[in-house]
This record gives sequence, structure tokens and C-alpha cells, in this order.
Amino acid sequence: MHAPWFGEFMGTLVLILFGDGAVAGVLLKKSKAENSGWMVITTGWAIAVMCGVFTAIACGSPGAHLNPAVTLGIAVQTGNYSNVAPFVVAQILGAIVGGTLVWLHYLPHWEQTPEVTAKLTVFCTSPAIRAFPMNFLSEAIATFALVFVVFAIFSKNVSVTGPAAGLGPYLVASLVWGIGLSLGGPTGYAINPARDLGPRIAHAILPIAGKGQSGWDYAAIPVFGPLAGGAIAGLLAKLLGL
Repeated sequence: MHAPWFGEFMGTLVLILFGDGAVAGVLLKKSKAENSGWMVITTGWAIAVMCGVFTAIACGSPGAHLNPAVTLGIAVQTGNYSNVAPFVVAQILGAIVGGTLVWLHYLPHWEQTPEVTAKLTVFCTSPAIRAFPMNFLSEAIATFALVFVVFAIFSKNVSVTGPAAGLGPYLVASLVWGIGLSLGGPTGYAINPARDLGPRIAHAILPIAGKGQSGWDYAAIPVFGPLAGGAIAGLLAKLLGL
């Protein structure tokens, strides 16, 4: 099965498996990676993006969006919205399955981890300081940076042919790593509605030992903040002819 929808599903599944898996390794008790810190998490997410992009391409989605904010930004930039609905559905479903696999992979560790916040953080983001307007702005700015720099990386203005064949996923992974290190502190840098919403749904429905609430009071911020940032980036890229 090779199709854009399947590529987005599989790529996002791999993205979440590796990314949330890195967070689980750092936060869950008796993990060999316990307390290894922010650098491990940001590096894990960068590698997750690289692996997810390669997987999406191999499975039929050459654009390898993996992110509704990227899909929306490209739609705004091109004026073609036909991929938005099917890609977003595929991305969210892939994220739910990826989150489920992380739960299974770390199954003995949930019961050993008493902190419900740590368990939730494996699946989705929460702000360091709960100030929803500023949290929204932080997500919008970070996602604008993601989507606009992606446009810049692949812009015809950068070179005649763009990045060398096969280099794109590494450049995008480096970009996500940089965003995590520089802009990730306020909200945990969801920068991807599917990355946050899909695993949050998985957290809500899975029988995770002692899991607590799924943080639905905050859930709209990492969905609509990134969508706003992605749309603005797409509009600016269109105006600049990127």
C-alpha cells in the first residue's frame, strides 16, 4: 500500500513512537534513561522527525507533512486545499497509534511512576506557566518558525535545485531540534496539532495505570496556536514567492 494518506499515517506514527518514546524514557520511573533531561528530549524529537519523514516518503507521501500546521501552510501557499482533510485525519490517527505503541513499549513503567503529570507529559504538552494567551502566542511563533523555515529550505531562491536529494529530512530534523532548544521552554513546543491531540486522545482512552486527567482544558492551545502559525507562514511564503 503506497498512497499519500498511508504515508502520512505511517510517518506520523513513527514520529510519535520515537518522539513520545524519548519523553517516556526520560520521565518514567526505572527507565534506564530516567532524568536524562531536555537535551535528550529535543534530540529525540529531531530524530523522530527525520525518521517520520523518511517513512512517509517511502510509504507514498513525497511531501511528508506529518503535521496539520504544515499541511495548512502549504495549502495557503499554493491555494490547493484538497489534501487538508484527508492528511489531517491520517496524521491524527497515526499519532493515536504511535501513542498507543509507546504505552505498550513502556507498559511496566506506568505503575512504577506515581506522578500523573509525568505520565500525561509523555503523550502531550502543557505550559510551564499557564497563561493561555501567551501559550497560544508561543505555539504560533514556534510553528511559524517551523513552517516558514521549511519553505525557505526548499525555496527555489536558495538554489536552483533546492537541497541535494535525500538531504531535506536531515535539514528539517535540525530545524525541529533548534526550535526545541530555543523556543520550546514555554509550552514544550507542540508545533503540531496531530502530535499533541492524537496522543492526548490515546492517553484518554488507554488503561494507563494511575494516569489522572488528560488536560482537556489546555488541549485547544496546541491545536489552534500551531494552525495559526502555519497559516501565517504559508501566507508570507506566498507573498514572498518562496
